[in-house]
Amino acid sequence: MSENHSAAPTESGVFSAADIRHRMAEREAARAAEELRHSKDQEEKQKAVMEEFHKPFDRSSEQLMKVVMQLVSHAAEGGQTKVQVYRFPNAMCSDRGRRINNSEPNWETTLEGRPKFAYEFWRDHLRPLGFHLRAEVLDYPGGMPGDIGFILTWNQADQGDSLATREE
Repeated sequence: MSENHSAAPTESGVFSAADIRHRMAEREAARAAEELRHSKDQEEKQKAVMEEFHKPFDRSSEQLMKVVMQLVSHAAEGGQTKVQVYRFPNAMCSDRGRRINNSEPNWETTLEGRPKFAYEFWRDHLRPLGFHLRAEVLDYPGGMPGDIGFILTWNQADQGDSLATREE
């Protein structure tokens, strides 16, 4: 039997083992190329997101206050005493969220870009109104700290003005 590398069966539907291997290799190469393209697209999107997190907010303090107050009002109407007001990648912390994950003091000094601005907004505008801020790791992909969340609280049981907590 001669080796036919057409990777398609002949008219009689017969093909060789080499034909099957060739077809499988082509499919695997196409799959790998698609995965590589997808990976590059994801990297580009992640890069764009990270660039956005380093840009200043394009809303005024008044606009931000209005949005935050709407979130708080909605949560309070539902009987809640806290609401997540911000979520960001751990890469926006100089230590990738280690201080927050370990509830260490001065975690806010590790913040960069918009998360730093968000913390400063709380410190300057919301803290004087009696709101507390909690920072916590929201997920643990692969067992490592992932995204960080800022949770605004107004429960008197919360101690301290700003806390870093670990919630799993």
